[in-house]
Amino acid sequence: MTDPRPIPLLVPHLPDRHALAPYLEQIDRNRHYSNFGPLNHALEARLTSLFAEHAAHPVHVATTSSATLGLELTLHSLGLPPGSGVVVPALTFVASLTAILRAGHVPVIADIDADSWLITPEIAAEAAARTGARAVLTVAAFGQPQDTQRWSAFRQQTGLAVVIDAAGAFGSQWAEAADVPVVYSMHATKSLAAGEGGFVASGDRDLVAEVRQLSNFGINLDTHAGLPVGHLSQVGSNAKLSEYHAAVAHASLDHWPAQAALRQQIHRAYRQTLDASCGEHLQWQAGVTLAAPTIFCVRMAQEARAQLEQLCHASNIATRRWYQPLLHQHAAKVAPTIKMPVPVAESVASGMIGLPFSSFMTQDDINRVAEAVGLATAHSNQPSLTLDSHHG
Repeated sequence: MTDPRPIPLLVPHLPDRHALAPYLEQIDRNRHYSNFGPLNHALEARLTSLFAEHAAHPVHVATTSSATLGLELTLHSLGLPPGSGVVVPALTFVASLTAILRAGHVPVIADIDADSWLITPEIAAEAAARTGARAVLTVAAFGQPQDTQRWSAFRQQTGLAVVIDAAGAFGSQWAEAADVPVVYSMHATKSLAAGEGGFVASGDRDLVAEVRQLSNFGINLDTHAGLPVGHLSQVGSNAKLSEYHAAVAHASLDHWPAQAALRQQIHRAYRQTLDASCGEHLQWQAGVTLAAPTIFCVRMAQEARAQLEQLCHASNIATRRWYQPLLHQHAAKVAPTIKMPVPVAESVASGMIGLPFSSFMTQDDINRVAEAVGLATAHSNQPSLTLDSHHG
Protein backbone atom coordinates (compact mmCIF):
# COMPACT_ATOMS: atom_id res chain seq x y z
CA MET A 1 0.00 0.00 0.00
CA THR A 2 2.94 2.38 -0.60
CA ASP A 3 2.44 3.25 -4.28
CA PRO A 4 2.03 7.07 -4.42
CA ARG A 5 0.69 7.07 -7.99
CA PRO A 6 -2.91 8.33 -7.86
CA ILE A 7 -5.77 6.25 -9.17
CA PRO A 8 -8.53 8.71 -10.10
CA LEU A 9 -12.20 7.92 -9.64
CA LEU A 10 -13.20 8.53 -13.26
CA VAL A 11 -11.17 9.30 -16.38
CA PRO A 12 -13.26 10.40 -19.37
CA HIS A 13 -12.43 8.70 -22.67
CA LEU A 14 -13.54 10.92 -25.53
CA PRO A 15 -12.56 10.70 -29.21
CA ASP A 16 -9.20 12.23 -30.09
CA ARG A 17 -8.66 14.96 -32.67
CA HIS A 18 -8.08 12.43 -35.44
CA ALA A 19 -11.46 10.78 -34.86
CA LEU A 20 -13.11 14.20 -34.73
CA ALA A 21 -11.43 15.59 -37.84
CA PRO A 22 -13.98 14.45 -40.48
CA TYR A 23 -16.87 15.86 -38.47
CA LEU A 24 -15.11 19.15 -37.74
CA GLU A 25 -14.42 19.49 -41.45
CA GLN A 26 -18.15 19.15 -42.06
CA ILE A 27 -18.79 21.98 -39.61
CA ASP A 28 -16.24 24.15 -41.42
CA ARG A 29 -17.94 23.45 -44.75
CA ASN A 30 -21.48 23.91 -43.45
CA ARG A 31 -20.82 27.07 -41.42
CA HIS A 32 -23.64 25.88 -39.18
CA TYR A 33 -22.81 25.71 -35.49
CA SER A 34 -26.08 25.31 -33.56
CA ASN A 35 -29.86 25.65 -34.01
CA PHE A 36 -30.55 22.14 -35.31
CA GLY A 37 -27.62 21.90 -37.71
CA PRO A 38 -26.84 19.11 -40.19
CA LEU A 39 -24.68 17.11 -37.80
CA ASN A 40 -27.39 17.29 -35.14
CA HIS A 41 -30.02 16.05 -37.58
CA ALA A 42 -27.69 13.24 -38.68
CA LEU A 43 -27.04 12.30 -35.04
CA GLU A 44 -30.76 12.12 -34.27
CA ALA A 45 -31.29 9.96 -37.36
CA ARG A 46 -28.40 7.70 -36.39
CA LEU A 47 -29.70 7.24 -32.86
CA THR A 48 -33.24 6.68 -34.17
CA SER A 49 -32.02 3.80 -36.34
CA LEU A 50 -30.06 2.30 -33.46
CA PHE A 51 -33.03 2.42 -31.07
CA ALA A 52 -35.38 1.01 -33.71
CA GLU A 53 -33.32 -2.20 -33.61
CA HIS A 54 -34.44 -2.68 -30.00
CA ALA A 55 -38.14 -1.83 -30.31
CA ALA A 56 -41.20 -3.17 -32.09
CA HIS A 57 -42.37 0.38 -32.80
CA PRO A 58 -40.87 3.53 -34.36
CA VAL A 59 -38.61 5.41 -31.96
CA HIS A 60 -38.10 9.18 -32.19
CA VAL A 61 -35.12 11.09 -30.83
CA ALA A 62 -34.51 14.73 -29.88
CA THR A 63 -31.11 15.90 -28.68
CA THR A 64 -30.67 18.39 -25.84
CA SER A 65 -27.75 20.32 -24.39
CA SER A 66 -27.80 18.11 -21.27
CA ALA A 67 -29.72 15.17 -19.85
CA THR A 68 -30.89 17.42 -17.00
CA LEU A 69 -32.67 19.72 -19.43
CA GLY A 70 -33.88 16.66 -21.33
CA LEU A 71 -35.56 15.45 -18.13
CA GLU A 72 -37.02 18.87 -17.36
CA LEU A 73 -38.45 19.35 -20.86
CA THR A 74 -39.81 15.80 -20.99
CA LEU A 75 -41.58 16.31 -17.66
CA HIS A 76 -42.95 19.60 -19.01
CA SER A 77 -44.22 17.77 -22.11
CA LEU A 78 -46.35 15.39 -20.03
CA GLY A 79 -48.93 18.14 -19.57
CA LEU A 80 -49.37 17.54 -15.84
CA PRO A 81 -51.15 20.15 -13.73
CA PRO A 82 -48.66 22.52 -12.07
CA GLY A 83 -47.48 21.25 -8.71
CA SER A 84 -48.18 17.60 -9.48
CA GLY A 85 -46.40 15.00 -7.38
CA VAL A 86 -43.72 13.06 -9.23
CA VAL A 87 -42.35 9.94 -7.52
CA VAL A 88 -38.55 9.65 -7.63
CA PRO A 89 -36.15 7.27 -5.83
CA ALA A 90 -34.09 8.55 -2.91
CA LEU A 91 -30.94 7.00 -4.42
CA THR A 92 -30.19 9.01 -7.55
CA PHE A 93 -28.20 12.01 -8.71
CA VAL A 94 -29.62 15.40 -7.69
CA ALA A 95 -30.46 16.26 -11.31
CA SER A 96 -33.46 13.92 -11.05
CA LEU A 97 -34.76 16.06 -8.20
CA THR A 98 -33.98 19.47 -9.67
CA ALA A 99 -35.57 18.56 -13.01
CA ILE A 100 -38.88 17.83 -11.26
CA LEU A 101 -38.75 21.09 -9.31
CA ARG A 102 -37.78 23.18 -12.32
CA ALA A 103 -40.62 21.62 -14.32
CA GLY A 104 -42.95 23.05 -11.68
CA HIS A 105 -43.77 19.83 -9.85
CA VAL A 106 -43.23 18.31 -6.40
CA PRO A 107 -40.80 15.40 -5.92
CA VAL A 108 -42.22 12.51 -3.92
CA ILE A 109 -39.04 10.85 -2.64
CA ALA A 110 -39.54 7.09 -2.33
CA ASP A 111 -37.59 3.98 -1.40
CA ILE A 112 -35.70 1.46 -3.53
CA ASP A 113 -35.44 -2.30 -3.90
CA ALA A 114 -32.76 -3.85 -1.67
CA ASP A 115 -31.28 -6.04 -4.43
CA SER A 116 -31.42 -3.92 -7.58
CA TRP A 117 -31.07 -0.55 -5.79
CA LEU A 118 -33.78 0.73 -8.17
CA ILE A 119 -37.27 2.01 -7.59
CA THR A 120 -39.87 -0.53 -8.75
CA PRO A 121 -43.45 -0.20 -10.01
CA GLU A 122 -44.67 -1.66 -6.72
CA ILE A 123 -42.80 0.93 -4.64
CA ALA A 124 -43.95 3.73 -6.94
CA ALA A 125 -47.57 2.57 -6.82
CA GLU A 126 -47.58 2.65 -3.02
CA ALA A 127 -45.99 6.12 -2.92
CA ALA A 128 -48.47 7.46 -5.46
CA ALA A 129 -51.43 5.97 -3.65
CA ARG A 130 -50.36 7.64 -0.40
CA THR A 131 -49.59 11.05 -1.90
CA GLY A 132 -51.74 11.43 -5.01
CA ALA A 133 -48.69 11.71 -7.28
CA ARG A 134 -49.42 11.98 -11.00
CA ALA A 135 -46.17 10.64 -12.48
CA VAL A 136 -42.99 8.66 -11.81
CA LEU A 137 -39.43 9.61 -12.71
CA THR A 138 -37.81 6.20 -12.45
CA VAL A 139 -34.02 5.89 -12.64
CA ALA A 140 -31.59 3.42 -14.20
CA ALA A 141 -29.20 3.91 -11.27
CA PHE A 142 -25.53 3.13 -11.95
CA GLY A 143 -26.52 2.19 -15.51
CA GLN A 144 -28.71 -0.76 -14.48
CA PRO A 145 -31.65 -0.66 -16.91
CA GLN A 146 -35.29 -0.39 -15.98
CA ASP A 147 -37.85 -2.80 -17.45
CA THR A 148 -39.78 -0.53 -19.82
CA GLN A 149 -42.49 -3.11 -20.44
CA ARG A 150 -43.21 -3.41 -16.70
CA TRP A 151 -43.38 0.36 -16.43
CA SER A 152 -45.67 0.52 -19.46
CA ALA A 153 -48.01 -1.96 -17.76
CA PHE A 154 -47.81 0.15 -14.60
CA ARG A 155 -48.72 3.24 -16.61
CA GLN A 156 -51.73 1.53 -18.17
CA GLN A 157 -52.92 0.15 -14.83
CA THR A 158 -52.50 3.33 -12.78
CA GLY A 159 -52.86 6.13 -15.34
CA LEU A 160 -49.60 7.66 -14.04
CA ALA A 161 -47.11 9.00 -16.56
CA VAL A 162 -43.62 7.45 -16.47
CA VAL A 163 -40.25 8.86 -17.55
CA ILE A 164 -36.99 6.92 -17.25
CA ASP A 165 -33.86 8.80 -16.24
CA ALA A 166 -31.26 6.63 -17.98
CA ALA A 167 -28.49 9.22 -17.89
CA GLY A 168 -25.71 6.65 -17.51
CA ALA A 169 -27.35 3.66 -19.17
CA PHE A 170 -26.80 4.08 -22.91
CA GLY A 171 -26.28 0.67 -24.46
CA SER A 172 -28.06 -1.16 -21.64
CA GLN A 173 -31.35 0.77 -21.43
CA TRP A 174 -33.56 0.93 -24.53
CA ALA A 175 -36.95 2.45 -25.27
CA GLU A 176 -38.89 -0.77 -25.86
CA ALA A 177 -42.24 0.60 -24.62
CA ALA A 178 -43.77 3.24 -26.88
CA ASP A 179 -45.42 5.12 -24.02
CA VAL A 180 -42.38 5.41 -21.71
CA PRO A 181 -39.88 8.12 -22.78
CA VAL A 182 -36.23 7.59 -21.83
CA VAL A 183 -33.66 10.35 -21.26
CA TYR A 184 -29.90 9.84 -21.73
CA SER A 185 -26.77 11.81 -20.93
CA MET A 186 -23.79 12.37 -23.22
CA HIS A 187 -21.68 13.95 -20.48
CA ALA A 188 -17.93 13.31 -20.66
CA THR A 189 -18.13 10.54 -18.05
CA LYS A 190 -20.92 8.57 -19.75
CA SER A 191 -20.63 5.58 -22.08
CA LEU A 192 -21.70 7.66 -25.11
CA ALA A 193 -19.70 10.82 -24.50
CA ALA A 194 -19.98 14.13 -26.32
CA GLY A 195 -18.38 16.21 -23.56
CA GLU A 196 -21.84 17.48 -22.70
CA GLY A 197 -25.31 16.82 -24.05
CA GLY A 198 -28.25 14.46 -23.87
CA PHE A 199 -31.18 13.13 -25.82
CA VAL A 200 -34.74 11.91 -25.36
CA ALA A 201 -35.95 8.69 -27.01
CA SER A 202 -39.61 7.75 -27.19
CA GLY A 203 -42.22 6.06 -29.31
CA ASP A 204 -44.39 9.15 -28.84
CA ARG A 205 -43.67 11.36 -31.85
CA ASP A 206 -45.62 14.31 -30.46
CA LEU A 207 -43.80 14.26 -27.13
CA VAL A 208 -40.40 14.24 -28.85
CA ALA A 209 -41.47 17.05 -31.16
CA GLU A 210 -42.55 19.09 -28.14
CA VAL A 211 -39.24 18.46 -26.38
CA ARG A 212 -37.44 19.68 -29.51
CA GLN A 213 -39.59 22.81 -29.64
CA LEU A 214 -39.11 23.48 -25.93
CA SER A 215 -35.35 23.15 -26.39
CA ASN A 216 -35.57 26.15 -28.74
CA PHE A 217 -37.30 28.42 -26.17
CA GLY A 218 -40.72 27.08 -27.22
CA ILE A 219 -40.62 28.88 -30.57
CA ASN A 220 -42.93 27.44 -33.22
CA LEU A 221 -41.09 26.31 -36.37
CA ASP A 222 -43.93 24.19 -37.79
CA THR A 223 -45.79 25.77 -40.69
CA HIS A 224 -48.75 23.44 -40.03
CA ALA A 225 -49.11 24.15 -36.32
CA GLY A 226 -51.87 26.74 -36.62
CA LEU A 227 -49.50 29.34 -35.19
CA PRO A 228 -47.19 31.61 -37.20
CA VAL A 229 -43.59 30.46 -37.46
CA GLY A 230 -41.44 32.35 -34.99
CA HIS A 231 -44.21 32.86 -32.45
CA LEU A 232 -43.66 31.57 -28.93
CA SER A 233 -45.99 28.62 -28.45
CA GLN A 234 -45.07 27.99 -24.80
CA VAL A 235 -42.26 28.80 -22.39
CA GLY A 236 -39.24 26.60 -23.05
CA SER A 237 -35.50 26.90 -22.60
CA ASN A 238 -32.31 27.17 -24.61
CA ALA A 239 -31.38 23.49 -24.62
CA LYS A 240 -30.13 22.89 -28.15
CA LEU A 241 -27.14 20.65 -28.82
CA SER A 242 -24.33 22.45 -30.62
CA GLU A 243 -22.81 21.07 -33.82
CA TYR A 244 -19.49 20.66 -32.02
CA HIS A 245 -21.02 18.40 -29.39
CA ALA A 246 -22.86 16.53 -32.14
CA ALA A 247 -19.49 15.99 -33.85
CA VAL A 248 -18.04 14.44 -30.70
CA ALA A 249 -21.12 12.23 -30.31
CA HIS A 250 -20.75 10.97 -33.88
CA ALA A 251 -17.10 10.11 -33.30
CA SER A 252 -18.01 8.39 -30.02
CA LEU A 253 -20.63 6.30 -31.80
CA ASP A 254 -18.04 5.28 -34.40
CA HIS A 255 -15.87 3.75 -31.66
CA TRP A 256 -18.60 2.76 -29.21
CA PRO A 257 -18.57 -1.04 -29.75
CA ALA A 258 -14.85 -1.28 -29.01
CA GLN A 259 -15.14 1.03 -26.02
CA ALA A 260 -18.08 -0.95 -24.65
CA ALA A 261 -16.20 -4.24 -24.98
CA LEU A 262 -13.17 -2.77 -23.19
CA ARG A 263 -15.28 -1.44 -20.32
CA GLN A 264 -16.99 -4.81 -19.94
CA GLN A 265 -13.63 -6.58 -19.88
CA ILE A 266 -12.19 -4.30 -17.19
CA HIS A 267 -15.37 -4.42 -15.10
CA ARG A 268 -15.41 -8.23 -15.24
CA ALA A 269 -11.74 -8.53 -14.22
CA TYR A 270 -12.28 -5.99 -11.43
CA ARG A 271 -15.25 -7.81 -9.95
CA GLN A 272 -13.57 -11.20 -10.24
CA THR A 273 -10.51 -9.88 -8.40
CA LEU A 274 -12.61 -8.49 -5.55
CA ASP A 275 -14.81 -11.57 -5.36
CA ALA A 276 -11.73 -13.79 -5.10
CA SER A 277 -10.22 -11.76 -2.26
CA CYS A 278 -13.20 -10.69 -0.15
CA GLY A 279 -16.45 -11.38 -2.01
CA GLU A 280 -18.28 -12.63 1.08
CA HIS A 281 -18.02 -9.12 2.55
CA LEU A 282 -19.48 -7.37 -0.51
CA GLN A 283 -22.87 -6.86 -2.08
CA TRP A 284 -23.21 -6.05 -5.76
CA GLN A 285 -26.15 -4.42 -7.47
CA ALA A 286 -28.42 -7.15 -8.86
CA GLY A 287 -29.31 -7.02 -12.54
CA VAL A 288 -28.03 -7.62 -16.03
CA THR A 289 -24.45 -7.38 -17.25
CA LEU A 290 -24.08 -3.80 -18.44
CA ALA A 291 -23.18 -3.14 -22.06
CA ALA A 292 -20.72 -0.35 -21.21
CA PRO A 293 -20.25 0.19 -17.46
CA THR A 294 -18.98 3.60 -16.35
CA ILE A 295 -19.26 3.37 -12.54
CA PHE A 296 -17.93 0.71 -10.19
CA CYS A 297 -20.03 0.67 -7.04
CA VAL A 298 -20.21 -1.88 -4.24
CA ARG A 299 -21.79 -2.16 -0.80
CA MET A 300 -20.01 -3.31 2.35
CA ALA A 301 -20.40 -2.98 6.10
CA GLN A 302 -20.47 0.65 7.21
CA GLU A 303 -17.39 0.26 9.43
CA ALA A 304 -15.47 -1.39 6.60
CA ARG A 305 -16.37 1.45 4.27
CA ALA A 306 -15.00 4.02 6.71
CA GLN A 307 -11.76 2.07 7.01
CA LEU A 308 -11.53 1.67 3.24
CA GLU A 309 -11.94 5.42 2.71
CA GLN A 310 -9.05 6.08 5.10
CA LEU A 311 -6.85 3.49 3.41
CA CYS A 312 -7.62 4.79 -0.06
CA HIS A 313 -7.01 8.39 0.94
CA ALA A 314 -3.59 7.42 2.31
CA SER A 315 -2.80 5.49 -0.89
CA ASN A 316 -3.92 8.11 -3.45
CA ILE A 317 -6.93 6.04 -4.48
CA ALA A 318 -10.05 8.13 -5.14
CA THR A 319 -13.45 7.01 -3.85
CA ARG A 320 -16.91 8.52 -3.71
CA ARG A 321 -20.15 7.92 -1.86
CA TRP A 322 -22.28 7.94 -4.96
CA TYR A 323 -25.60 9.81 -4.79
CA GLN A 324 -25.11 10.81 -1.19
CA PRO A 325 -26.60 12.53 0.62
CA LEU A 326 -29.82 10.87 -0.45
CA LEU A 327 -32.44 13.13 -2.02
CA HIS A 328 -34.42 13.60 1.19
CA GLN A 329 -31.31 14.76 3.08
CA HIS A 330 -30.50 17.91 1.10
CA ALA A 331 -30.94 21.52 2.24
CA ALA A 332 -34.34 22.69 3.44
CA LYS A 333 -34.47 25.32 0.69
CA VAL A 334 -34.58 22.50 -1.89
CA ALA A 335 -38.36 22.48 -1.76
CA PRO A 336 -41.16 21.68 -1.96
CA THR A 337 -40.71 17.93 -1.54
CA ILE A 338 -42.70 15.06 -0.07
CA LYS A 339 -40.52 12.59 1.81
CA MET A 340 -41.67 9.01 2.15
CA PRO A 341 -39.94 6.59 4.54
CA VAL A 342 -36.84 5.22 2.78
CA PRO A 343 -35.29 2.64 5.16
CA VAL A 344 -33.88 0.46 2.39
CA ALA A 345 -32.22 3.36 0.60
CA GLU A 346 -30.69 4.52 3.87
CA SER A 347 -29.43 1.01 4.66
CA VAL A 348 -27.93 0.51 1.21
CA ALA A 349 -26.34 3.97 1.19
CA SER A 350 -24.77 3.46 4.61
CA GLY A 351 -22.24 1.04 3.18
CA MET A 352 -22.14 1.97 -0.50
CA ILE A 353 -18.91 3.20 -2.05
CA GLY A 354 -17.78 4.04 -5.55
CA LEU A 355 -14.32 2.77 -6.47
CA PRO A 356 -12.10 3.97 -9.34
CA PHE A 357 -13.21 2.86 -12.78
CA SER A 358 -12.31 3.89 -16.31
CA SER A 359 -11.27 2.37 -19.61
CA PHE A 360 -7.66 3.21 -18.68
CA MET A 361 -7.50 1.01 -15.56
CA THR A 362 -4.83 -1.68 -15.51
CA GLN A 363 -4.75 -4.94 -13.61
CA ASP A 364 -2.13 -3.36 -11.33
CA ASP A 365 -4.64 -0.60 -10.52
CA ILE A 366 -7.31 -3.19 -9.81
CA ASN A 367 -4.95 -5.13 -7.56
CA ARG A 368 -4.12 -1.99 -5.56
CA VAL A 369 -7.79 -1.25 -4.99
CA ALA A 370 -8.52 -4.88 -4.15
CA GLU A 371 -5.70 -4.88 -1.58
CA ALA A 372 -7.25 -1.86 0.14
CA VAL A 373 -10.73 -3.43 0.08
CA GLY A 374 -9.34 -6.67 1.48
CA LEU A 375 -7.59 -4.89 4.33
CA ALA A 376 -10.67 -2.82 5.18
CA THR A 377 -13.04 -5.78 5.25
CA ALA A 378 -10.59 -7.99 7.14
CA HIS A 379 -10.08 -5.37 9.87
CA SER A 380 -13.76 -4.62 10.27
CA ASN A 381 -15.44 -5.93 13.42
CA GLN A 382 -18.26 -7.16 11.18
CA PRO A 383 -16.91 -10.31 9.49
CA SER A 384 -19.56 -10.35 6.79
CA LEU A 385 -22.14 -7.96 5.41
CA THR A 386 -25.56 -8.21 7.01
CA LEU A 387 -28.21 -7.51 4.42
CA ASP A 388 -31.93 -7.03 4.41
CA SER A 389 -32.01 -9.20 1.28
CA HIS A 390 -30.02 -11.79 -0.58
CA HIS A 391 -26.76 -10.90 -2.31
CA GLY A 392 -27.19 -9.64 -5.85
